[in-house]
Amino acid sequence: MHDYIKERTIRIGRYFVETRNTVRNIAKEFGVSKSTVHKDLTERLPEINSDLANQVKEILEYHKSIRHLRGGEATKVKYKLTRPQKEKKMETTEV
Repeated sequence: MHDYIKERTIRIGRYFVETRNTVRNIAKEFGVSKSTVHKDLTERLPEINSDLANQVKEILEYHKSIRHLRGGEATKVKYKLTRPQKEKKMETTEV
């Protein structure tokens, strides 16, 4: 493995533990794909630094356990922004 890959993997691992950001956010921060970040964290990091890899694994498992909640919230926000708000009209009935 090249030295720059090892350095990037360790930097990404440390950043991930410090910020607990999602893989997508970290990929944007480091200018690499989310596949690269995931491979760095799950495959390369255990070979380089097992202690850091164990911390990362715990965070990844937590993210995986709540992903259905994040997806639901994202969908809710999406539809809130794209659908025009319907104005509720007060219906008055004449007696």
